Amino acid sequence: MSTPSPSPQDNVKPADYKDTFAARKSYTQHTECVSRSHAEQAAKASLSCMDRNDYNRDNCMDFFQAYRDCKKAWLEQRRDDRRAGRPTPI
Repeated sequence: MSTPSPSPQDNVKPADYKDTFAARKSYTQHTECVSRSHAEQAAKASLSCMDRNDYNRDNCMDFFQAYRDCKKAWLEQRRDDRRAGRPTPI
């Protein structure tokens, strides 16, 4: 018996990037930023959908869109804070 599929909408809102970067110590870890954010969950959900649907991409478009929306919102949040002069962890 398989586990129930999560809703794509569960992954649209990203985690606060400040919490994500709070433990960061160097710029070299910046490339891992998305993997530590809520976008990682959205990415995993989309890959899981592909597994469940025999890699039929058309059946998983909602999951892919949720990932793109999450990543976009996360990056906009960081950009807005930088423009407003608020300190960012990096």
